[in-house]
This record gives sequence, C-alpha cells and structure tokens, in this order.
Amino acid sequence: MVVFTVSEKGLELRKTVEEISGQNIFQCYQCGKCSATCPVVDSMDVAPNKIIRYVQMGDLEVLDQNTFWVCAACFTCSARCPRSVDIAKIMEALRNVMLRNKQDFINIYSKEFIEKMIEEIPQMAIVAAIKKGVW
Repeated sequence: MVVFTVSEKGLELRKTVEEISGQNIFQCYQCGKCSATCPVVDSMDVAPNKIIRYVQMGDLEVLDQNTFWVCAACFTCSARCPRSVDIAKIMEALRNVMLRNKQDFINIYSKEFIEKMIEEIPQMAIVAAIKKGVW
C-alpha cells in the first residue's frame, strides 16, 4: 500500500487555494478537458489539470510553475469542466498566494514579454486580458 504524506505547508496551501477560489479541489478527477481546450496551454510549463493535481497532493512545487501566471482567465477551462470546477478561479488563487508572499514571476508589462506573446497568444486570450484590465 502506498501512503502519501503532505507537509504542513502543503496542507496550508491547499486550504488557502480552496478558501480564495471557493472551489473544492477534490472535485477534479483529472479528465484533462481543461488542458485540452486551453488556448495558451502551449506556453505553460505544466497543463492546468496537472496544476490542480499538484494542489490536491499539497505539492509545493506547484508554486515554481508558470502556468497560473500565463493563464488568460478566459474561463474556457471552467466552461468545459464536467465537474463544474472553476479552474480559472484556482489559477487566480495561486497567483494571489504568490503575491501575498511578495513573489512575482512574469512582468506582463515588459516590452519583451508583450512582443513575444503577441505572436503566440490566441486572440481570445488577448481579449480576456483586456477585459481583466491587464493589457
């Protein structure tokens, strides 16, 4: 029998993400529909469903990934989820956790980032960024 142990910080991260997002992390059963429909998944280190798994397991390595910074919050993943998990809210919660710890990963306002991403990001993601007031 395999037994997983979760560190105290891992449990705290999981609880914080659930509180901020208002989502039950364990509703996700890893079907991968969120990742399959994400317009910016190719720019992510780890697919969205795997990020959810990291959080479920209380794995702090989730905070080393760029996925939640790259997320366009277009809610395509949330609309496609058969379990009604709002993945976009979970990504936002992870960004909030990092910002609360005064850690930032990507300067989305830098000229280099914008020039690189303008060629790679689908129009839907750009529109979502404009709606969020990020662009």
